[in-house]
Parts: sequence; C-alpha cells; structure tokens
Amino acid sequence: MTAARLDEIDRKILAELQADGRMTNVELARRVGISAPPCLRRVRALEEMGYIRGYHADINARELGFEVQVFAMVRLVSQSERDLSAFEALACEWPLVRECHMLNGEIDFILKCVSPDLTSFQRFLTEKLTAAPNVASVKTSLVIRCAKDEPGVPFSVVEERAAALG
Repeated sequence: MTAARLDEIDRKILAELQADGRMTNVELARRVGISAPPCLRRVRALEEMGYIRGYHADINARELGFEVQVFAMVRLVSQSERDLSAFEALACEWPLVRECHMLNGEIDFILKCVSPDLTSFQRFLTEKLTAAPNVASVKTSLVIRCAKDEPGVPFSVVEERAAALG
C-alpha cells in the first residue's frame, strides 16, 4: 500500500509517532483529532501493514563511549546474488556495523559503523571486514561531525504528494 492510500488521519498518526513514539494513545488521539479507541485501532493497523516497523529510543552513542563513526565503502569481487546476500548476512552479524546499504555503481555496499575508538575500529577493519570472503577493497571515511541526522521521512513531502494525487 502506498502513502497515497492512507487517509489524512493515518498520515497525521504516522507523523506524530515519528516525532514522539512515546506519547500515550490518548495524547496521540487528541493531536490527530479522533477519540482513543479508533486511534488505537488505526495504529495497530498501521503496524500490521508495515508502515510502523517499531519504536526505538534515540541513543547518544558518544555518551556511551562510541567516539568514532566511520562510513566504509565496500567493493566485492563477485556481485552474484548469492555473494551479495552472503555479504549482507555477514554485515548483519557485526555489532559495529549499524547500517548496511547495497549501492549501484563502483561501490557495492556502504556500511555505517560505530566504535569506541580508532584502535577498535582498525581491529574490526583488518580482522573482519577486509578479511571477509569476496571483499575486493574497502575505503573508509571517518566522520568529523554530523550536521543533520533526521530519522524517518519528511511528512511535508508526503502531504504534498497526497494532495497532488487527489
């Protein structure tokens, strides 16, 4: 189901929960302008349809001692579906890898990694990532600072599309 098939109330529910997933159902219902029981039914339906994948706390990695963030660009020897899937499965097992995205072009995957320090990341890089089967090369970029880290989707764009589609 596309976002255009959701009604305005569903889109408001998603926008509110994206901004604050901890609010009570009563507060959510108040914000979107409906009573609590139908609001809860809608939230459960949005969860079942896959629009809501989960609820998470936004953890400050630096406060927990993860001082290093690195993007690793990985090129594989073979891009067969079996080899791509095998690398994805391996990346999912590595705790330092927080995101894994398959790309088109010269780079096959980009990994977002966090580490307590450079020594720990270097150990992961040499003992795990570059040593992994089918890895041809890895280029890394150390994050200096983050100017924007906005989760979710821009609901202003969702609303513009919904209005244009009718």
